[in-house]
Amino acid sequence: MLEILAGLLVLAGAGFTLIAAIGIVRLPDLLTRMHASTKAGTLGSILVLAALAVVFGDGPVVAKTVATVLFLLLTAPIAAHMIGRAHVRTEADSVSRAARAAGAASPALEAETEGPPPRDE
Repeated sequence: MLEILAGLLVLAGAGFTLIAAIGIVRLPDLLTRMHASTKAGTLGSILVLAALAVVFGDGPVVAKTVATVLFLLLTAPIAAHMIGRAHVRTEADSVSRAARAAGAASPALEAETEGPPPRDE
């Protein structure tokens, strides 16, 4: 019975990992690709690790599996956030450079050159 449960967990994990891979290939921009890979990839990995814990079932393996799952749950959102933040900053920099090259005034460019806005007192 445990082998059947482990097999179902591995199949579900592989399915979610496949969905994450398809999302990375098919989605149009970095932020949506990142969302697909983070959510589905993490869930797929957790399901495969749960199958590992079910099959072996002894204390050290389960403890390592739980530690790995917690590590994934803590680091995947942080990594996705940092990648997204770097992407947004890179896009803002390229827009600012394009505005400077075109000689157009943009709110981002004006804020860069004028310094901080005046304070109302």
